[in-house]
Amino acid sequence: MLDILILAAGKGTRMRSDLPKVLHPVGGKALVQHVVDTARQVGGEQLLIIVGHGAEKVEEQLAAPDVKFVLQARQLGTGHAVQQALPHLRNGATVLILYGDVPLTRADTLQKLIDGVGDNQMGLLTVNMQNPTGYGRIVRDASGAVTEIVEHKDANDEQLKISEINTGIMAVRAKHLQQWLPLLVNDNAQCEYYLTDIIAMARRDGVAIHVEQPNAVEEVEGINNRQQQAALERFYQKQKANELMVAGVTLLDPARIDIRGNLTVGRDVVIDVNCVFEGDVTLADGVIVEPNSIIINSTIGKNSRIKAYSHIEDSVLAHDCDIGPYARLRPGTKLADGVKIGNFVETKKANIAKGSKVNHLSYIGDAVIGSGVNIGAGTITCNYDGVNKSKTEIGDNAFIGSNSALVAPVKIGAGATVGAGSVITKNVAEADLAIARAKQTNLQGWERPTKR
Repeated sequence: MLDILILAAGKGTRMRSDLPKVLHPVGGKALVQHVVDTARQVGGEQLLIIVGHGAEKVEEQLAAPDVKFVLQARQLGTGHAVQQALPHLRNGATVLILYGDVPLTRADTLQKLIDGVGDNQMGLLTVNMQNPTGYGRIVRDASGAVTEIVEHKDANDEQLKISEINTGIMAVRAKHLQQWLPLLVNDNAQCEYYLTDIIAMARRDGVAIHVEQPNAVEEVEGINNRQQQAALERFYQKQKANELMVAGVTLLDPARIDIRGNLTVGRDVVIDVNCVFEGDVTLADGVIVEPNSIIINSTIGKNSRIKAYSHIEDSVLAHDCDIGPYARLRPGTKLADGVKIGNFVETKKANIAKGSKVNHLSYIGDAVIGSGVNIGAGTITCNYDGVNKSKTEIGDNAFIGSNSALVAPVKIGAGATVGAGSVITKNVAEADLAIARAKQTNLQGWERPTKR
């Protein structure tokens, strides 16, 4: 039985922000959301989140059936925070204590910590740092057993030389917390109730301290300022880049990619520099994404090519599509096999069938377009009358001349042709030619205006 307690009440003064610290992002996801997701991976049946500063915002973002919020009205230290949760801990449970501003701890690291907990043993996560300044030191006896944790401000000269530090993450039986937490006192340099004081209590009561360490220091680093946030962002992106390359993706520069969600990839995918992937994105086999492209919550089919500076959001592309450069596919765009969307083309709620082309400088919105259609440069579907959106339908193999305006609702029949420069307000039957232009007038002997 596992209860997971996440401390998320701090203000984060050094972030210099109105947003609660734990809601600041790494990898496009709030710090505390990373912690909650990892907690679910290790199987906590009950998630208790200690909230304080900005509690309403934190609760709004994290509300879920398996989450219970506990208010710490005054922030009087980590020990005081855990004290607030005591009434909610289940008898017989192991309690895993995590921190909402420590986002990148791995689930397997936590599982090893949990596995070391017993009725006479608790788990403590430590790490060795080259510069441990500011962190609580792990004090061990001659046999190597942990005896206590001394906070940096309370440490003597010898203790300050210790490089093994406390991460704050621990696992312990609920019965031990109920026994030890009421005994905490705040007679220390910060006048706070330190959770770390329970280590000495455990030692006194014959409860062994089982120590685990993470694979990387960054797993247990917290975020207190913008510099630390940026450093962990780079570490996170490096891990994501490594995962992609292990999966067979070619990254032209692994240091210049941003994954802000879940990126699923097929075989022989190539991603050039400065590409950003947000939300849930799938790149199928053979997809090529050229530089400076942004893809959000979209699926890109096999052997499609996303050319430079393209922006794709909430769209679905089938096989062999050719997009951009400088294309924008807005939400609701669905492209069938072999569709070409060229430079400076924008689509929105457009369903375009196999082999059709919208090559350049066009807007196609609220439209259903058949297969084999060619849409000339500068064509727009006039889908909005100031109040309502209306649909444009274009049949198979139709040809729309350049600089045409299709005023919805309107239907262009299969095989029909719209002459360049036309404004179409009525339906066009199959195979017809529609031309809607003002009559051209040429004036002979025209004298140009001269400057006065």
